[in-house]
Amino acid sequence: MSRARIRVGDWMVAVAVTAVLLIAGLSGQHSPTKLDVLGFALLLIGGLAFGAAHRAPVTALAVTGLCVLGYQAIGFEVPAVAFLVTVYATVRVGHRLIAVAGSVLMVAALPFAMLIAHPAWGVGEAFTQARGALQLAWLIAAGAAGEGLRQAEQRADEAERNREETARRRADEERLHIARELHDSLTHQISVIKVQSEAAVHVAHKRGEPVPEALLAIRQAGREAARELRATLEALRDDGITPQQGLDHIPGLVERARATGLDATLTIEGQRQAVPAAVDRTAYRIIQESLTNIFRHAAATTASIRIDYRPDTLAVRVDDDGKARQGAVLVHGVGLLGMRERVTALGGRLRAAPRSEGGFSVHAELPVEPP
Repeated sequence: MSRARIRVGDWMVAVAVTAVLLIAGLSGQHSPTKLDVLGFALLLIGGLAFGAAHRAPVTALAVTGLCVLGYQAIGFEVPAVAFLVTVYATVRVGHRLIAVAGSVLMVAALPFAMLIAHPAWGVGEAFTQARGALQLAWLIAAGAAGEGLRQAEQRADEAERNREETARRRADEERLHIARELHDSLTHQISVIKVQSEAAVHVAHKRGEPVPEALLAIRQAGREAARELRATLEALRDDGITPQQGLDHIPGLVERARATGLDATLTIEGQRQAVPAAVDRTAYRIIQESLTNIFRHAAATTASIRIDYRPDTLAVRVDDDGKARQGAVLVHGVGLLGMRERVTALGGRLRAAPRSEGGFSVHAELPVEPP
């Protein structure tokens, strides 16, 4: 239910409760005094205060309780309907202890308010009349109703969240399944076409023979198909990295690592060149995931990030001096598995293993086709 509907419903209930209180005040037995106007004003305020119970339940409970004590002290023997309804609303929004404390205070204070209006009464009679104005059974029922509805709403919200999470998980699984099918069925065939056409063109050039236009078209189509397939696989495997996060953002990533106390260094070698978007994002993802693993698992003090621009390859390497040792049995988590899948989808190679001198090393080579 939307907030607007909840507010409208609360005010409708508040108007109904106010009408009941005013009718009870007009028809009830009380001694007419010059405070009648104040009494009816307290009935009006106490009833309408419920309208704010959803946004400010504690305030509404306090105002309603004070109004009840006020009109009872003046001599208006009107049941504390507004207070009961506000207790229900306070428990419903989760303020159970406040509702219980307010109820205990009301039960304790109401007899003394009645003694002010009826000085001739004894304390025992005042407590008897107070139980009539605010019956404990109704008070407990109001709190129980609020708690029951609160738990029902929580269960409904949890069920909705579970349904959404299940739907997202199934969508992710289906997306990864499609990526695997594309990778297994198309990548190999397209790679064969691309390699064979490249080899045929190379042999023709080497022999000094003219290269058929059809063969050049096949080579170009193979290149384009490979790029598009890589981009499709990258999109299907995307896990939240925006297209803007790439090699240009590596320095900021290293600075954030230094801010955590890690002595991180960045080295860039080779001639900087434009790389495909999929390679750009994958390189960022490898460095980001490697630094994350260092923070979580390595207990390292230093880390070195090296980016090497080569004519046909982009090499990325991240080394640390953490607790990993050569020969140790490692359990590769989801992060390394994701890196390996990304690199494989691009036709590259990934090595992630402990170093001989101690620590861990992640080394990826991503193919970059020359323009």
